[in-house]
Amino acid sequence: MKKKYCLLTNDVETTSIWLNTLRDETGWTVYKEGMPMLLDIYEKFGVKSTFYFTGYIARMIPDIVKMIQNRGHEIASHGLLHTKEHGFDVMPYDKQVEHLAETKKILEDISGEEVISFRAPALRVNEFTGKALLETGHRIDSSVASQRFDLFMSFGGLKKLNWLVAPRMPYKTKEDNIFKRGESSLIEVPLSATLLPYLGTTMRTFPLITNLQKRLISAESSLNGKPVVFDIHPNEFIDESTLPRSIEKRSNNPVAYFLQDYLRSNLKTKNLGPAARPLYEKQIKHFKDRGFELITIQDYCRKTGLL
Repeated sequence: MKKKYCLLTNDVETTSIWLNTLRDETGWTVYKEGMPMLLDIYEKFGVKSTFYFTGYIARMIPDIVKMIQNRGHEIASHGLLHTKEHGFDVMPYDKQVEHLAETKKILEDISGEEVISFRAPALRVNEFTGKALLETGHRIDSSVASQRFDLFMSFGGLKKLNWLVAPRMPYKTKEDNIFKRGESSLIEVPLSATLLPYLGTTMRTFPLITNLQKRLISAESSLNGKPVVFDIHPNEFIDESTLPRSIEKRSNNPVAYFLQDYLRSNLKTKNLGPAARPLYEKQIKHFKDRGFELITIQDYCRKTGLL
């Protein structure tokens, strides 16, 4: 029987899901409420996880990095900023190198540990991202969601069509195209998907669908050893619903606004806060009960000889 791995990963930023915008106050609430709840869940199930921090939140709250380091989790990069205009699919090579190097330095200065793993904000990448990652000393990427179909529900949707033909198993990428196998030393560990993404938003919005997904994905792993890669955010465990709500308009295109801001932001608010905890624990218990090893992405790459 093939060894089975479940890689639970977390993107840490200042995004307010309720308000559909970035705000420092949400970052502090994540630090005080969301992260402690998430870490308690992982301790309960004996999980070691990977946390992707934006440089912005790490610089603002260095202790948010130290609190996961003290629990033995992996510190990874989520880029410097989570703003639309700083997506890695629109930044040129030099700007990507600048953002990656600055974030790496912030995280390494706080932790004293080398940071080699990366995930792009909103999973937005372009042809320069692989080379920029290698130039800045990153070895592992997890920005590809193989066979996930976003339509136009997220920014960078056209480039994300590459996900439909990306390999499902972890692979070494081409330097100029991380969606394809190649000869570079950059390792891609794709996020799990079954057309719909397997992540916290789907889990909270469509829990019945996610329960079916976990069975399909775990069956696949039992057959071919593909690691389960789940993505969640500590801001999904905070409740800001007492705040007056207006949806920020991030696009002047009315169709894009309706799909990417209005509809998406309303769907994403379902089961926020403490209601997310039992849903997530149910996912983890499924894999724990079936003998999956729940480890960091870096440890997975080392154990399987990719790194």
